Amino acid sequence: MELFYSNETDGNLCHLDAEEAGHCVKVLRHRTGELVNIIDGEGNLYRCRLINDSPKGCDAAVEEVIAGWGAHPYELTMAVCPTKNNDRYEWFAEKATEIGIDCIVPVIGDHSERKVFKGERLRKILLSATKQSLKAKLPRLEEPVSVNEFIRSVPEDSLKLVACCFEDENHPRRSIRQVLEAQEVGKVAILIGPEGDFSKEEVKLAVENGFIPVHLGESRLRTETAAVTAVSAVYFRFL
Repeated sequence: MELFYSNETDGNLCHLDAEEAGHCVKVLRHRTGELVNIIDGEGNLYRCRLINDSPKGCDAAVEEVIAGWGAHPYELTMAVCPTKNNDRYEWFAEKATEIGIDCIVPVIGDHSERKVFKGERLRKILLSATKQSLKAKLPRLEEPVSVNEFIRSVPEDSLKLVACCFEDENHPRRSIRQVLEAQEVGKVAILIGPEGDFSKEEVKLAVENGFIPVHLGESRLRTETAAVTAVSAVYFRFL
């Protein structure tokens, strides 16, 4: 199934910009009068008919709107420290989008090796993964914040989890699977630390703000692997 993306629609007409129109018209050779499927990144799928076929920008008339197309029954925010190798973070973002995620927040921790994050290339990867996995909602990519800022910003009605590598005798870690199975899951926010893990002060602040310390099993996982594992745990909670 071919999907195109438009953020210019009024419910009756969708406009494809030069990049999307070029793919639609020049690469896939769609022509005026043909049916195409367009997502708006907000969760809606538009079944449309092309009314012109310029590769510099084309328009399609909406014939049907399907709301919540490809949606999942939870709202998941992943706050993940950028990895030293940017390719690894991009891999996480791509796979998390394919599985099911709503928001990615790059967070900078006390032990982060990478303090600067640029999201332009990652937004393109998120869009490609959204279309490839047959979803209509494009995950949000937030601006980077500190771990402490994120901890304080998460709404109280969220299930808040922090995956850390060390044990705190006052707040022992629990299996992420056990926590998810024991809770009503609607909104979920999960914190994944950098290569050097969170500091004890960060975990203490997280716990004080309602986060539950969890582990992802016995294996020691890289940041991006831990993040994808956590996304998968939420996904499988609903299968």
